[in-house]
Amino acid sequence: MNLLEFMKIALGSFSTNKLRTTLSLLGIIIGVASVITMVSIGTGAQEQVTSQIGAMGSNLITVSPGFIRGGGGRVSQDIANVFTLEMAKAIENLSPNIKHVVPTSTTMGLAVYGGNNVRVQISGVTPEYQEVINHYPLIGRYIREQDVANSEKIAVLGAEVAQDLFGSENPVGKTMRVVIGGRSLSLKVVGVMEAKGQVLMANYDNRIYVPVTMLLNRGLNSRYVDGYSIMAASRDVAKAVVEEVQAFMTRMLGDPDRFRVMSQDTILETVSQATSTMTLMLGAIASISLLVGGIGIMNIMLVTVSERTREIGIRKAVGAKRQHILVQFLLEAVLLSVIGGILGLGLGWGGGYWISKALGWPFSVSIPAAVIAIGFSAGVGLFFGIYPALQAAALDPVVALRYE
Repeated sequence: MNLLEFMKIALGSFSTNKLRTTLSLLGIIIGVASVITMVSIGTGAQEQVTSQIGAMGSNLITVSPGFIRGGGGRVSQDIANVFTLEMAKAIENLSPNIKHVVPTSTTMGLAVYGGNNVRVQISGVTPEYQEVINHYPLIGRYIREQDVANSEKIAVLGAEVAQDLFGSENPVGKTMRVVIGGRSLSLKVVGVMEAKGQVLMANYDNRIYVPVTMLLNRGLNSRYVDGYSIMAASRDVAKAVVEEVQAFMTRMLGDPDRFRVMSQDTILETVSQATSTMTLMLGAIASISLLVGGIGIMNIMLVTVSERTREIGIRKAVGAKRQHILVQFLLEAVLLSVIGGILGLGLGWGGGYWISKALGWPFSVSIPAAVIAIGFSAGVGLFFGIYPALQAAALDPVVALRYE
């Protein structure tokens, strides 16, 4: 007998017992659909986070204060009063691989216009910051060098702030108030940023950008900034810039624990590893249902062998060999698994698409994961089909012919 004849017999057996075949397929369909859905969700989440980090630029490097370790009843806390505006200029002159160094200072405040007010994050920056974080004004202009030099009382609004305070009114040229601590400052709006949305834990649309000198001198009464945003000349030299900045800061501050230097690539690598582990874990959990489906196939095949005992005896009596019977029942088990795997792949694909769409994530199905899921389902059918197939092949034809 050839493979085509074996398949005809298998398909005939399936069509004869439609309900049993459907129940056998169901376990594999659910298993493969679960694996594909979970993996597609995990992959979509990874792409979402990666795209958000990439939106900030792969050559972005941040320098922030280190931590004071807790002990003796003290609580661990950030180190303060470390970075100055002068240090930013020194870092920028450190290497030709450094394109921009932006000193940044951030505080929370209340923005007020007319009868509207909203609590916002106020970021003191320099003109280069728009290029460093890849975020530009939609209308009006950004902060200029002259604004920083003169500590001008001007502001550039995030898209959400502009909507909350001014509604449909054009904010450019209007004067608003910000309250920082106990101080109230009147700021002229010179621009509104394009919508950027949430990037990881930061909402760039709920911010007000002001000249860093104005925030330090008029709002915070401080000469220290929170940290630096550094733009390397290219992604290729970002790692070298990190090493140069670390060496420079250690020389300046004398203690490497007083600061932290981190590149976007480092963050991206860490997040990718975490999401890959999560995706693998979700796939592994979902694959348990495949094993349950395989056990279901074995049970059905054992019942099938019992019901087809007389058929097996007749086939052996007319010349069918032991390996023919073995191949026949193995093929039926594998065929059930593969058909269920293909149907499960389609169901998982659709489920992953709709869930990703509902979450607002990109939809992505890993082709290797799909191939592995189908291959694994075939392997499950083969593994759990071996015992029933051996049982069928081992039947004595004389005993089988007597079976009622």
